[in-house]
Amino acid sequence: MAIAVKLDDLLHARRMTLTELAERIGITLANLSILKTGKARAIRFSTLEAICAALACQPGDVLEYLPDVAEAEAA
Repeated sequence: MAIAVKLDDLLHARRMTLTELAERIGITLANLSILKTGKARAIRFSTLEAICAALACQPGDVLEYLPDVAEAEAA
């Protein structure tokens, strides 16, 4: 996937567990885990907004575009 989810790095930097984040933003641990592992196919803006509010970050801190990966997948 050309979009990398950097949730692990943010959680580590904020000394927060995935469970704690799930409780703060009101999303199930299972759904947040799917997002964290990069298996999610989509994310709602409201979910992204809640993550950014809870972690005091910007959407670009959570998601990263990796062009080399996208080109390799297209080939």
